[in-house]
Amino acid sequence: MGIAENVKRILSGLPPGVRLLAATKSRTIEEIWEAINAGVDLIGENYVQEAAKKYPHIGRRVEWHFIGHLQRNKVKKAVELFDMIETVDRIEIAREIDKRAKQLGKTTFVLIEINSGREPQKAGVMPKEALKLADEIWSLENVKLMGLMTMGPRVENAEDIRPYFKLTREIFDELRYIYGDENIRYLSMGMTDTWRIAIEEGANIVRIGRGIFGPRP
Repeated sequence: MGIAENVKRILSGLPPGVRLLAATKSRTIEEIWEAINAGVDLIGENYVQEAAKKYPHIGRRVEWHFIGHLQRNKVKKAVELFDMIETVDRIEIAREIDKRAKQLGKTTFVLIEINSGREPQKAGVMPKEALKLADEIWSLENVKLMGLMTMGPRVENAEDIRPYFKLTREIFDELRYIYGDENIRYLSMGMTDTWRIAIEEGANIVRIGRGIFGPRP
């Protein structure tokens, strides 16, 4: 199946209110446009420099989310380019985003990345620290916390990811109780092999790359 067919098949399988994010790391402009023309309106990039090269060719035709690990020296450009940064996992990065957003006179939407597998080598805030980080982010003027994202650990069997998605959903529900469901709106979980399970566990953004574009070159 081609890119357009993959997009249409996935979109037709999404429940109302669930958004498809096309993960476009290493994909060509032509591939991305094929996905957009088939119905994609949200793309995610892992690297600020790669997004900066693609942006002039695509512009505001779609919403842009940052889904990679954000280094402090890349925050200024990220704030310029992206509508949402999904991978905030420490207050220092959130404060830098706030500073840069203030300079631009804008509000940057963010998600907190949860290290749901509690893996020390991976990015994301540990689950027990998530509410504290949320409280610190909430006090910033030019950053608006909108929810959570998680990757989860690598698993052999897709079903084995479910406990990690469930844990993230529980934290998400706590945040909604504290800050209101009109503010905490997005739960970004699930990729090509796990997005159906993610939706069952409450995800309303699923991040799919290979399932749209095929294996990465």
